Amino acid sequence: MMEVTASNQLKKLIIVGDRVLIKPKSPTDRTTSGLYLPPTVQEKEDVQSGYVVKVGPGYPIPAVAEDEPWKQTDEKIKYLPLQAQEGDVAIYLQRNAIEVVYQDDKYVIVPQSSILMLERTEDLFD
Repeated sequence: MMEVTASNQLKKLIIVGDRVLIKPKSPTDRTTSGLYLPPTVQEKEDVQSGYVVKVGPGYPIPAVAEDEPWKQTDEKIKYLPLQAQEGDVAIYLQRNAIEVVYQDDKYVIVPQSSILMLERTEDLFD
């Protein structure tokens, strides 16, 4: 799992909206019966899993209309946070994933709605 550190430049990435940056797990190259699967079959599976590296701020909440719309306000945008957190293992739908390569590493960006399940363990990397 790639963690966000000062040395790997991942801290410079900003994930927008309800999207999640995931580092895919290396798929198993065998079936349960022991048959080897070619990489093209493994990548075409409908459901994939990986580690959540970064998450976006969430869903923007619309501003409440005021009685005096001509007044300027310095109100910041508020967000409804996502369920996914950095370090979670995510099971997601591959068809909604966008593959990106950043610093020679393969990642996928998926919307929160494409994540089917999260596994959160405190000692996942210990």
